[in-house]
Amino acid sequence: MKKVLVTGADGFIGSHLVEALLAEGCEVRALAQYNSFNFLGYLEGISNTRLEVVQGDVRDPDFCRTICRDRDTVFHLAALIAIPYSYVAPDSYIDTNVKGTLNICQACRDNNVERLLVTSTSEVYGTALYVPIDEKHPKQPQSPYSASKIGADAIAMSFYNAFGLPVTIVRPFNTYGPRQSARAIIPTIITQIAAGIREIKVGDLSPTRDFNFVEDTCAGFIAIARCHDTVGREVNIATGTEISMADTLKMIAELMNADVKWVTDPQRLRPAKSEVFRLCGDNSLITSLTGWRPKNSLRDGLSKTIEWFCRPENLSRYKPHTYNR
Repeated sequence: MKKVLVTGADGFIGSHLVEALLAEGCEVRALAQYNSFNFLGYLEGISNTRLEVVQGDVRDPDFCRTICRDRDTVFHLAALIAIPYSYVAPDSYIDTNVKGTLNICQACRDNNVERLLVTSTSEVYGTALYVPIDEKHPKQPQSPYSASKIGADAIAMSFYNAFGLPVTIVRPFNTYGPRQSARAIIPTIITQIAAGIREIKVGDLSPTRDFNFVEDTCAGFIAIARCHDTVGREVNIATGTEISMADTLKMIAELMNADVKWVTDPQRLRPAKSEVFRLCGDNSLITSLTGWRPKNSLRDGLSKTIEWFCRPENLSRYKPHTYNR
């Protein structure tokens, strides 16, 4: 990897990946979604002579062709990701996630890009039919969001099979860490506690998740990009362990020395058939191909995350009293 493009670079994982790639010595072109405020999301404050920030939208095919020029590796992370909002506006998820991925695939093909990594999600598996979940597990579209990601993955793999495009589907399980949106469970809890709230509003606490600290997720992306044997494959980034939401929140409260009460908020509950009740990933493929393993325990990762969120300048960006879809 010498010259790379990261789409969705202004977001949570994308901004961390940009920093990791810069640390590796890469020349990074980072795509932030266009807005009239010239706001670059979490790319704000990242300054490096090897960083080029561009603004635009992956829904525009001509723009995608332009930003993929002279890039040898493309990390495609741009997507709509909030599951609750996908119930409200499913068409926008198809437009961005499926059509946007199609545009990037076509642009990479037109520009003879050497490697394309398309970001998937463990949500495509739905509630586990068996654990640990390997890459052969059936796909179950339990939300419009997960359906759009299944479609995006299929589009990308069709370009590998039909045109020989060097695609890898990268499938992180539940990533968390500094900068994550309050739409996710861990930031929701941390910000409420940090704001002094003692009745913490939550959804269903029975589901289990396989949590990846964001630094480990980014290391997984880079390891996959460096390994030619991952081309044409779907690759999980997972720890191979699971923990319930309830136990995760107890750990957060313990680390923050908080005496709090959990209160179920009906608007935070998914429709019954849409909730993914169990996720625990099999990481044997990525480990065997690249040697990648997570370096951060959940407790250590949560401690780093809490420390970041509790800084006043960071906490002020969040609205703990408001439900974020």
